[in-house]
Amino acid sequence: MTLPVSNSTLFLTILTMVGLPFFIRGSVKDRTEELEIATSESEDILLPKLQTYFENRAYKAIAVDKDNNQVTFQGFVQPSWFMAIFLTFLTLLGLFSLALVLVQLYPAIANVFWLLLLLSPVSGVFYWKNAARLEKVLLRIETEFNGQDSYKLITLIGHRDELTQLRKNLSFKLIKP
Repeated sequence: MTLPVSNSTLFLTILTMVGLPFFIRGSVKDRTEELEIATSESEDILLPKLQTYFENRAYKAIAVDKDNNQVTFQGFVQPSWFMAIFLTFLTLLGLFSLALVLVQLYPAIANVFWLLLLLSPVSGVFYWKNAARLEKVLLRIETEFNGQDSYKLITLIGHRDELTQLRKNLSFKLIKP
């Protein structure tokens, strides 16, 4: 390769590497969301159903506020082996590309650049240490009135993935308030 092509290839490789740290950091980012479900089911049916669901998902009730009709669940979220390996592999590919370009530019010290590949497990370790954490889910049930009819409004605040699973796994008699 000629030098201008090599330099521009290095520049483009570095540009593609810029997104990698943001992707790795985003894999451990807190994704707390709020979900509201309106249902006509009674509170006597809803609370045991939701409590059983969260207990089956390894959550435990840590706080009960009867005045506000609110329960807080807490559970330990395990990091994913797949995600740790995936992030390590992506980092390995990115560092391999960078090393390949640097070897072409500076062949005299080529062996030093291949040592960059040894940094790839750092991303997997970063994910593993930061993804393992205690997650909380806040559950509040309120009775709302719509004219003559009343319905229960369930407000859940928790991790986005947990709320998505809840919506998929539990069937509520949903109504439109």
